[in-house]
Amino acid sequence: MLNNILLLLGITLMYSTPLVFGALGGVISERSGVVNIGIEGMMTIGALAAVAGSYFTGNPWVGFIAAGAAGGLFAVLHALAAVTFKADQNVSGIALNLLGPGIALFLARLMWDGGTQSPTITTLPKLFGSGAFQGTPWANLNVDITVVLGLAATLIVWFVLYKTKWGLRVRAVGEHPAAADTLGINVSRIRFICVVLSGILAGFGGASITLAIISQFTQTAVAGQGFIALAAVIFGKWTPHGAYGACLLFGMAQALVVILGGGAIAVPSQILAILPYALTLVVLVLFVGKAVAPKADGVPYEKGSRG
Repeated sequence: MLNNILLLLGITLMYSTPLVFGALGGVISERSGVVNIGIEGMMTIGALAAVAGSYFTGNPWVGFIAAGAAGGLFAVLHALAAVTFKADQNVSGIALNLLGPGIALFLARLMWDGGTQSPTITTLPKLFGSGAFQGTPWANLNVDITVVLGLAATLIVWFVLYKTKWGLRVRAVGEHPAAADTLGINVSRIRFICVVLSGILAGFGGASITLAIISQFTQTAVAGQGFIALAAVIFGKWTPHGAYGACLLFGMAQALVVILGGGAIAVPSQILAILPYALTLVVLVLFVGKAVAPKADGVPYEKGSRG
């Protein structure tokens, strides 16, 4: 019994961690007033950069850092469009979701002789499942260091948003940018920084997939994880801790797919494949009407306006 519980918990934590990073990125961006539906594209770029960094240096930590840098650079495009040029934020995000996979596949073909799948790489270290834990029930957890990093990132984002002056400014910009502007807060600068930070976190989310779950880059590596992360943002009511809990729920759905797929209960593979996405739709239908976004979320700010 303990083995099964730990196995379910381990798989849940493993699959929820990429969502956690992506959702935290969404929380930061949207709390500042910028809708970022380009998380999927940023995660895809991060997934490729993580593999490339690990492959060419032999160090997965280099890949992890490279993923954050790639996601941040990609987010600059969204920040320029949405904040600097005040373009439609949804259109900009959709464009990134189209560009991300396309650029990633193009670069993958350049790096791996025309193939879209990378060689297997060195992954990040495991916390359980090896060493002294082998042969014990705790080996069933089999979680890697990104799980701890995801939890730490959640605590840091929560602390920054609710316990620091800068976090207060971010929330003010997302709720009442005109009022924040009259107090001398640079609305555009705050929003630009938050969008870039969201890209860095999304890049880490992509790295958590390729450096901890599948150990290589494929064209289906991310496969909708960015959109599930956005659903977690809404379900979590635009809070770091709420988003973390939602990601655990969606991660458990993925864990059930793995466990039921290899278990004694005969469940059709087609039903298992749609389970995480069906749960996402159910959650959105049940909770989207009850969750209230920041008032200025998705509204470009014109200096001197009353919005």
